[in-house]
Amino acid sequence: MVDAHTNSTAAAARSVQPRHVAIIMDGNGRWAAARGLPRFEGHRRGLEAVRRIVRAAGDLGIEVLTLFSFSTENWNRPAQEVSDLMGLLKRFIRNDLADLHQRGVRVRIIGRKDNLAQDILHLLQEAEDLTSANQAMTLVIAFNYGARQELASAMQKLALKIAQGHMQPGDINPDQIADHLDTADLPDPDVIIRTSGEQRLSNFLLWQAAYSEFVFVPSHWPDFDRDTLESALQQFAARDRRFGGLVGSLQPAAKTGS
Repeated sequence: MVDAHTNSTAAAARSVQPRHVAIIMDGNGRWAAARGLPRFEGHRRGLEAVRRIVRAAGDLGIEVLTLFSFSTENWNRPAQEVSDLMGLLKRFIRNDLADLHQRGVRVRIIGRKDNLAQDILHLLQEAEDLTSANQAMTLVIAFNYGARQELASAMQKLALKIAQGHMQPGDINPDQIADHLDTADLPDPDVIIRTSGEQRLSNFLLWQAAYSEFVFVPSHWPDFDRDTLESALQQFAARDRRFGGLVGSLQPAAKTGS
């Protein structure tokens, strides 16, 4: 029997809603291997999970959903697997962009773009341009992304401003650094979810994750569904977020962007 305290706790958990949920989508290959299937099938089923979770996040009222889709280190994978992943990205944009746009989803791409093939770059730009005015939810795709590279790029931009006399070294502070990251107009993630049981960030949103909560789930990404997402959000809601202070501390001032 469920008692009144359990009911009230569950209700309180549901009332705490993260603005920004970020997910490290891990385990496609292991999902396929466990079933005797080629890795490509794991990635294909992972794309189906992306569709499910983007729709679920919108239904749940999440403002920003960030998905770690391809890292700067993923180029080191076998050439055929990289080609397969590029093909799935193209398929997702070509097949799903119209639906995302119709549902008011704004697409943002973060990560390096200077070394991408022109066809990929064109599709990513098309996705951003078409949906730039949408406001229902922001879907951030971290593609060709690495947090160390992002931070290095931010330092280069600040160093250039100093060299040009537009600012002094003493002007650099956390806000200045944040304003030069790929995520400058986005709130930091409230919760970062990683699938497949691994418990590390893997060079993902290192700066932005300073006060994020972490939820690690054992299921591989192709099996991730709305129930799993809601369970992770319930774990987040039960956390006591103090941001370095005491119980009941106010959280840092949120960024105005969404």
